[in-house]
Amino acid sequence: MAISNIGVGSGLPLDQLLADLRKNSEAPLTVIQNKQTVANARLSAYGVLKSSVEAVQKAAEALGKASTYGAVKVTSNSTDTLTVTGSDKAIAGQYSVEITELAKAQSLVGLGREDRTSNIGNGGVITFTREDGTTAKLDLSGKDTSLDAIVAAINADPSLGVNATLINDGSDSPHRLMLTASTTGTDAAITSISVEGNADLQSLLGYDAADPSAHTLEQKTEALNAKLTINGIEITSQTNTVTDAVEGLTLTLNKKTSTDPVLVSATRDPSVATKAVTDFVNAYNNMNTNIRQLTSYNADNGQASVLTGDSVSRNIQSQMRSILDFSLPGTAVGTLAGLGITTNPASGALTVDNTKLEAALKANPSEVIAFFAGEDGLSARLQKTTESILNTEQGIISTAQSGAKRQVDDLKTQLASAEARIDSQMEVYRKQFLALDKIVTQMNATSSYLTQQLEMLSANATKKN
Repeated sequence: MAISNIGVGSGLPLDQLLADLRKNSEAPLTVIQNKQTVANARLSAYGVLKSSVEAVQKAAEALGKASTYGAVKVTSNSTDTLTVTGSDKAIAGQYSVEITELAKAQSLVGLGREDRTSNIGNGGVITFTREDGTTAKLDLSGKDTSLDAIVAAINADPSLGVNATLINDGSDSPHRLMLTASTTGTDAAITSISVEGNADLQSLLGYDAADPSAHTLEQKTEALNAKLTINGIEITSQTNTVTDAVEGLTLTLNKKTSTDPVLVSATRDPSVATKAVTDFVNAYNNMNTNIRQLTSYNADNGQASVLTGDSVSRNIQSQMRSILDFSLPGTAVGTLAGLGITTNPASGALTVDNTKLEAALKANPSEVIAFFAGEDGLSARLQKTTESILNTEQGIISTAQSGAKRQVDDLKTQLASAEARIDSQMEVYRKQFLALDKIVTQMNATSSYLTQQLEMLSANATKKN
């Protein structure tokens, strides 16, 4: 609370005295504030530990995926004609691909109409029948039947298997309804459209592929299947994305081949596995560095770090280091060192020899997979340990964070309480000083008055003599 103008009447330095009293009273607050700084720093440090362990857990998860070691690199010598992607199920090999036909979606166009907003008859139920024998219905009973409304209704129902739009051909009756199959291929082609309960709509939308004279809709684009050969074997696909012709490969057909076939190559890609290992090493080293920095002690200046002597960080470091001693007996891989991953005895940091790692992946792929991704491999052990450390209810980090948070909250309460006590005491002092100031001011005024009276009596007495 700001204090001012105390002591003006009395002339006493009460304002400065009150400020000095507050300063002395607030000295103990520094102790609490320093404790707050330490507690907040510990809470933040535990957050750093948690993030570091989470990063190791994520990297370990990648090490445990079979796809990490079965990754395939696929290439095409003509990506504008054919693009290809591969999964871990792909088998290494060379494929010659010729594309003779691209899959197309059927399109139908109706006769033109002058108006697109007026109703065409009343209600009606439109039935769409596809080549594969499936049917779908659109009920317009009690609804708008204008061209605009029909387009909106068709597009709002994906189960119909068609998309609708209006084409303006610039004639006197320019508005023409176009229906396009939602997907390519002959199975998705519309074989018939019939309208029950609305003869006007039937005359506009009626269609029968088997009897062109019985309808007004005209087929503008014929539904086609994609046709290609892979190493001389003929393939037919309803779409231009061919997923089941070669196991593990997805071929996206962009255009027909001209004279030469497209050459597709599928080879094992060890870079995915080496990257997963490198990511794990980097995550582990980052965690190790954070622990060292948070727990270090500078003997030269006696400066401790925020978690120096902390059992939680030591526990985490000990658990993680013990996992690195994992071995796979009876194999050429054996240990991390057998894969080119070594530990610096001084710092605990890991180093990867990529040449040795790639050689192991090439020479003993099954053993490398068993070491990292086996049921009781390194990845499984790491994930089990990190899950225990990171457990939100009983994990050592969560427990430490909860304790640090309680301390932060307690100190906040202590500080607020101490500040309130000081404010209360200062208010008592202020009132006392105000009263003192008033009394001294009155005494000074009385003293001045008496002095004046005495001086006047002395002056009168002098005159009489």
